[in-house]
Amino acid sequence: MTESTYHVRRARTADVPWILEVTKPLVESRVLLGKDAVSIYEAVQEFRIAEDADGNPIGCGALHVMWQDLGEIRTLAVEQEWLGKGVGAALMQRLVDDATELGLGRLFCLTFEVDFFTRHGFVEVSDAIIDPETYAQLVLSHDEGVAEFLDLARVKPNTLGNTRMLRQL
Repeated sequence: MTESTYHVRRARTADVPWILEVTKPLVESRVLLGKDAVSIYEAVQEFRIAEDADGNPIGCGALHVMWQDLGEIRTLAVEQEWLGKGVGAALMQRLVDDATELGLGRLFCLTFEVDFFTRHGFVEVSDAIIDPETYAQLVLSHDEGVAEFLDLARVKPNTLGNTRMLRQL
């Protein structure tokens, strides 16, 4: 299985059941934040799908715009048998390209996969990466991922052990 045996495309609504299926073990082991189907459908335009030469989905990832210059890489997952074959890297590159096209200057992630994200230009951050005015606006969001980013108390159980990382574009 080489890079030429798969490609990355925009997600479709028909991909949502598969996204829920491929992320389920990661949600159950608390690696990813669980999302209801309705949340995935509402955000389907944020997702990219890697598929094999036969058109079967093998990986997914999403780019969520958080603020004027800040986006988050979310829900990056690859089928077990495709791990280590460049699928995650291809998805990451597509999401970075999307972020650049949107005019974002920084990408955030909250992850247990520190080595993977480090290889893709992310560095660990511990202090505030947004100003107080932006924080005050983001706290109004109903998005659980934004709550994780802000490190709000209500999402603490989901973020324990995760590393906050940032990449400048």
